[in-house]
Amino acid sequence: MGDIFARIADGVDLMRRPVLRSLFLASSLLALTQLMTPTEAAAEARLALVIGQSAYRTVPELPNAANDAKGMTELLGNAGFTVTSAANLGQNEMRTAISDFAGKVSASGADTVALVFYAGHGLQIDGENYLVPVDLDPKREADIPLQGVRLNDLLNTLGALPTRARIFMLDACRNNPFPALSGAGHGLAIVDTKAGAPGSFISYSTSPGAEAEDGSGIDSPYTTAALSVARQPNLPIEEVFKRIRVAVAQSTDGRQIPWESSSLTTDFKFFGSESSSGAPPIAGASAMALAGGTRSVADWRKDLQGKEPRVAYELVIADDTAEAYQAYIELYAADARTPRLRTVLERRRQMLAWERAVAINTRASFEAYLTNWDRSDLAATARRLLLRVQNRNYVLPATIAAAPAPVAVAMAPTCPCSTPAPPASPVNPAVAPVIKKRVDDPPPKRKVVETPPKPRRPPPDEVVVYERAPPPPPAAVGIGIGIGIGMGRGGYGGGGYGRGDNYRSRY
Repeated sequence: MGDIFARIADGVDLMRRPVLRSLFLASSLLALTQLMTPTEAAAEARLALVIGQSAYRTVPELPNAANDAKGMTELLGNAGFTVTSAANLGQNEMRTAISDFAGKVSASGADTVALVFYAGHGLQIDGENYLVPVDLDPKREADIPLQGVRLNDLLNTLGALPTRARIFMLDACRNNPFPALSGAGHGLAIVDTKAGAPGSFISYSTSPGAEAEDGSGIDSPYTTAALSVARQPNLPIEEVFKRIRVAVAQSTDGRQIPWESSSLTTDFKFFGSESSSGAPPIAGASAMALAGGTRSVADWRKDLQGKEPRVAYELVIADDTAEAYQAYIELYAADARTPRLRTVLERRRQMLAWERAVAINTRASFEAYLTNWDRSDLAATARRLLLRVQNRNYVLPATIAAAPAPVAVAMAPTCPCSTPAPPASPVNPAVAPVIKKRVDDPPPKRKVVETPPKPRRPPPDEVVVYERAPPPPPAAVGIGIGIGIGMGRGGYGGGGYGRGDNYRSRY
């Protein structure tokens, strides 16, 4: 007891000293934090929506999609998610499911992780990605926006809600099953999460513009890898999907390489544990991790130099950037994996160019794409979108076009700085011809108007008034002043004044 009271007295004495008091309080808070359970220290709500589209009505079924959804539902439930499962949804049912899920996320609060897993068909039309309901029956490309569900609608619906993180896993890049959609591009277009609300993570089962395989097992290669890798404890989400990408590339012999985009602002792990067990990290990955993934081809060549082709291959697959692929192709030209990576690199560059063309959405952007990729699967769509922007109506309404131009005030300055700029040239001059207006013409001369004389008394009717009187004889010299009309030689009429030898009248 004496020892306890001595410690209390020491603690009281420490509390009286400002510096020691701060240290004492900090150590106490640290001890309390260590006593808290991981769930209490980092409390978060986890909600998931899992959609499996298998029983399509107008095209063959996708049996793997139902199995994928079932496996992910179990995995996410074990990871602490409250899972809402939905299968074989029509368009209205899919939209309702997304709306109801958004309502749950909104009610859960800002400290919520929302995850959506979709297995089924997906299409890109005119640069837009669409999830395919089971009742979709298109006869042409124009039917997809009417019968499908835009991926951006899903992203924007959840992106408008205050959440800790939003995760989207899309096993939706299978081949196009609708023969009527001959103009649809392969796979899905790039979606850059950095262009939207921060805090999002999106993963495709394969690279943009590529098609995913169904696989030979009960699950697709992508979901098979996800069910295995995501269970490993203490793996950040970025590391999870790097390992998924390497696993899928290995299982498909490089034919399928998953892709993701992240704008996450917080850490996330599917499973957290004190145990550090799990698969070993990818060889050399930690030594080659640089901020932002902005490494140049030269940097990659330097880091890959001297490594075994298999190790170098896994490194560039995990990074999944054009710079990494280019460096591998240059260093390992004779390797058996190089032709496959060259195809991946070419497609990646094409899809990046396509993303820019659609985002800019001008005649110049689509013409630039067609200059390099005029024989690609997206060339027909690029020409259609080019025609669309060419036919934009830039002509002003008739009532506005017929309005007279404002008249400049006489005292207004006429200098180049005040001259309005000519209208921009339209995309198609045949639709809206450009009327060039000369701006270098000199301004019209101002007409000088003399001040009129004071009104005069009208002359009598019997008197004839000459506009110009005849000159007087040379001998008559004198000055006359008169009112009305001068009757003598040498006088002015109308109150004029003048010398007699040069008689002139203003009237």
